[in-house]
Amino acid sequence: QVQLVESGGGLVQAGGSLRLSCAASGSGFRINAMGWYRQAPGKQRELVAAITRGGSLNYADSVKGRFTISRDNAKNTVYLEMNSLKPEDTAVYYCYAEVTLLYSQASSLAYWGQGTQVTVSS
Repeated sequence: QVQLVESGGGLVQAGGSLRLSCAASGSGFRINAMGWYRQAPGKQRELVAAITRGGSLNYADSVKGRFTISRDNAKNTVYLEMNSLKPEDTAVYYCYAEVTLLYSQASSLAYWGQGTQVTVSS
């Protein structure tokens, strides 16, 4: 019912910027929240940033002041603007959406994008 397609990863030098995009498509769902997780080799997946249906924002302490999450509700798309990138930001970034499926009345279901690699060189 829900497909997430993300893009924008790549290789950048420390101090550079990248913008990730994630678009949710399909039908019969309502998005409750969207955001980004990342996972670096040997580490647990961690929440980077999230935005709720009501517009509340949540950022990991490590990215506050450098990353900005935003949304385009009409397009069911979320963006992550990443500035002042550091080598420790290197990870696979996964878009997620927490949704309610309207017809089945299932709620709080998590869908994941395919992941996009972000590599920051020093």
